[in-house]
Amino acid sequence: MLKGISPLLSPELLQTLSAMGHGDEIVLADTNFPGPGLAKRLLRADGIPIAALLDGILPLFPLDTYDASLIMMAVVPGDPLDRAVEADYMEVSVHHEPGSPAPVRVERHAFYERAKQAYAIVMTGETRAYGNLILKKGVVRG
Repeated sequence: MLKGISPLLSPELLQTLSAMGHGDEIVLADTNFPGPGLAKRLLRADGIPIAALLDGILPLFPLDTYDASLIMMAVVPGDPLDRAVEADYMEVSVHHEPGSPAPVRVERHAFYERAKQAYAIVMTGETRAYGNLILKKGVVRG
């Protein structure tokens, strides 16, 4: 363990976040996401809700300021939208990055294609539907 770093972040996740460059994306996937079949690099954070993991990541991880930095899957027509999911993510995001824009939503299959190109996919314990979240890394400013 290290001081000042969330105990929810595994050594593998810390190494992955550090190795990512500007514009790289990481998927924080809910429990239903087909991550093992899509991932270039698959990490596990079983049992950890995405908002809690996000709260550990964002003090260390700059969000991109040039492109959409938070991306969520659009709800398939006919499915219910749980607005609390996005609200929870935004509460954490704005706490660490004031002025963070709301997540951009992309169609389900387009989200899967984007996930295939992501630097890594983290399988979490998030059980809420449409809980997946992509983070785009920004620049660390001195």
